[in-house]
Amino acid sequence: VYEKMKRLGIDIGSTTVKVAVIDEQHNILFSDYQRHFAKIQETLSSLLKKAKDQIGEMTFAPTVTGSGGLSISSYLDIPFCQEVVCVSSALQDYAPQTDVAIELGGEDAKMTFFDNGTQELRMNGTCAGGTGAFIDQMAALLKVDANGVNELAKNYEKLYPIASRCGVFAKTDVQPLLNEGVRREDIAASIFQAVVNQTIAGLASGRKIKGNVAFLGGPLFFMSELRKRFIETLDLKEENIIFPENPQLFVAMGAALYEETSKKTATDLIHSLENDDSDS
Repeated sequence: VYEKMKRLGIDIGSTTVKVAVIDEQHNILFSDYQRHFAKIQETLSSLLKKAKDQIGEMTFAPTVTGSGGLSISSYLDIPFCQEVVCVSSALQDYAPQTDVAIELGGEDAKMTFFDNGTQELRMNGTCAGGTGAFIDQMAALLKVDANGVNELAKNYEKLYPIASRCGVFAKTDVQPLLNEGVRREDIAASIFQAVVNQTIAGLASGRKIKGNVAFLGGPLFFMSELRKRFIETLDLKEENIIFPENPQLFVAMGAALYEETSKKTATDLIHSLENDDSDS
């Protein structure tokens, strides 16, 4: 009965909430995301209302994942799935040819190597260097938003060394460049290159990134120039670049594929989320 039920994947990230509803053939019926600004329950309720308005009332087999997912899992009494399992499930279903997956989030970065049925996950530590939050910090120095950094980077001419291990260190590299009158376009592209260098050095740790490489997560979805810096640095050929549909929602899509199930209606979930005075 669960196999015939619509499945709901919820990804509670450090900065955003993502949801995906799929049918029995794993087609996406609804997907969306919102920044939660620490109001996770309110944001999730809003997205579920949007899903209900678009596809109608239905009974889901829901699963939650993400760095902020455990509390929601407990509160709503629905299964929790580890992110690495969700990403692996989504890739096996939607992009099985993947050899390496690079995923950047708001405050974390992951690299997963797939090799003959086995997988190895590498993840950054507690520092948000080289993630979406880092790019936001650097964007403020350029007096633009993250999208503005991407637009500037499209017209770069020269790259400069910038540390991305920590926003404080990076600022000490960026501010002098600004003071010297270096083109903002060059600084923007250099910021993206710093993210690439940090991700490869910190997560690959000497292991070669080869074969088919998938780019996942919000920053890599929204910032074309960041992807380009990865592609050029890794010297990837066109046929080895995997940029799947909805890469910013891939973890939620993987959660929707999770086998362990419970049974909830959209109204049940919304009611539970809106009848609590505290926020998760």
